[in-house]
Amino acid sequence: MPSVVLLVYLIVRSFSPPDSADFDIQGHRGCRGLMPENTLPAFQKALDLGVTTLEMDVVVTRDNQVVVSHESYFSAAYSLGPDGSPVNKKEQKSLLLYQMDYATIRQYDVGSRGNAAYPEQEKIKAYKPLLSEVIHHLESYKKAKNLPDFSYSIELKSNPSNYNKSQPEPARFCNLVQAVIKKTVSNERIVIQSFDFNILQYWKQQIKAGTYPNCRLSALVENLRSPEKNIADLGFKPDIYSPHFRLINKSKITRLHELTIKVIPWTVNQPSDIKRLKSWGVDGLITDYPNRLSSL
Repeated sequence: MPSVVLLVYLIVRSFSPPDSADFDIQGHRGCRGLMPENTLPAFQKALDLGVTTLEMDVVVTRDNQVVVSHESYFSAAYSLGPDGSPVNKKEQKSLLLYQMDYATIRQYDVGSRGNAAYPEQEKIKAYKPLLSEVIHHLESYKKAKNLPDFSYSIELKSNPSNYNKSQPEPARFCNLVQAVIKKTVSNERIVIQSFDFNILQYWKQQIKAGTYPNCRLSALVENLRSPEKNIADLGFKPDIYSPHFRLINKSKITRLHELTIKVIPWTVNQPSDIKRLKSWGVDGLITDYPNRLSSL
């Protein structure tokens, strides 16, 4: 009889929303809706709001530094040049971080203007930090505030058409990022994600070869292909499948769970979407507004 009860429990549990303790709240670029994206204040604020994972993007500079930035250039939407003048759309894509030393990059202000697309975002002077600085700062903050462990989800911003133009090729990109991680934080707390499957394939190869320690790998997806097709193209089963939230449904979530793959969609900001996806059983959500998840 106990075995029958256990079986019924497991069946019911498989169709139930995840427990809040297991639900991964990921702060997108820290908390872009509230603070300047991908900056130290944004990550610190996200931790204050109780995120379990800090989501961030990285690119590479001319002097081989790994800097936290979504774009490979200074966006006209929110950047001020070293002289305090706004970056304009005509010049933004000529300001490639891959062609700039980090000392120059550090002089740009990416917070004081705010971002018109996110009216709740606080206007505060900020710069694009190094990945190493982000981790060191937040590990110190975690210790000072006695916070629980959290993860770092690091997206390598990569596109094959931009190799050796605005970014290095996958091997050098991955090696530079892993070198930072190795010196700063345990790989058990790291998620490596990318839309570029070449990045994920190279990272997986290094794990298999024993060159890199094991960490979680997440396939970012924004195409209309099925999860099965995308996983076949990737060539291995990722730990996490992370599609745009409009590309996922309950059936796909169930199929991915049958493959023991976690499903964490992006970027989910509206309460109605949050509630629907949680009811479907996703394992977490990436959001610009971590405060909205905690209130639900």
